[in-house]
Amino acid sequence: MEVILKEDIQSLGYKDDVVNVRKGYARNFLIPQGKAVIATESAKKVLAENQKQRAHKLAQIKADAQALADKLEGVTLTIGAKTSSTGTIFGSVTNIQVADALKEKGFDVDRKLIVIKDQVKEVGSYNAVVRLHKEVSVDIPFEVVAE
Repeated sequence: MEVILKEDIQSLGYKDDVVNVRKGYARNFLIPQGKAVIATESAKKVLAENQKQRAHKLAQIKADAQALADKLEGVTLTIGAKTSSTGTIFGSVTNIQVADALKEKGFDVDRKLIVIKDQVKEVGSYNAVVRLHKEVSVDIPFEVVAE
């Protein structure tokens, strides 16, 4: 019996896969638990339409991320931090300060999307990576200066 999975099932497949299972397994477990529906022609058409809409939505999200990445491409940031006489920072500069500096420049980027590879403990130049989409990321150089 062909069924369309409504969620990921470890031994069968992923959500929206059309799989063949035994009738008893489908009727007694998958369908009553809401984990699958019978793969009729109309259900397959609905599935195809949903996949088309999902693909269009994902393409739109990627295009929006790419547009924001193009705007962020030439941006450089300056972040002020309190320092000791030797030039070391009290604390460190984190993705929160980078997100705040981007917000001051007019870009509203979630701090969770910003990754700083090195620990920023001294005055100097560093790079942060903004991961806007799994396929779109931007390097943003920033300068840490003493306040």
